[in-house]
Amino acid sequence: MKNMNFSEAVERSIQLRKVYHRLERQYHEKEWTVEEDALAFLTDAGLVGRLTMSQQGRWPINGDTASELEHKIGECMWWLIILSERMNIDCSEALEKFLIKTELKLGD
Repeated sequence: MKNMNFSEAVERSIQLRKVYHRLERQYHEKEWTVEEDALAFLTDAGLVGRLTMSQQGRWPINGDTASELEHKIGECMWWLIILSERMNIDCSEALEKFLIKTELKLGD
C-alpha cells in the first residue's frame, strides 16, 4: 500500500465512488450532486480540524483520535480526487501546477 502511485489512487477512488453512487440510487433514488459531494468534503475537512485539535490536546473527543484522524485525512484526499474527476479537472495536473507555481513564488 505504501507504494501505491497517484494514478492507482485516482482509479481506485473513482471505482469506490461508483459503489457509493449505486447505494445512493438504491436508498435515495438518485446520485448525489457535485454540490452534495463538495458539502460532504467540507464536513469531513471540518472533522479533520476537530480531530487535529484533539490530537494536540486542545479538544476532548471520545474514541481513538489517531485512527479517526488518519481515516478522515484519507477520506478528504479521496473527496478531492472525486470532486476533481466530477468537475473534469485532472487532479494530478492541478497538484503539479500548484507545486510549480508555489515553488517559483517562494524561490525554492
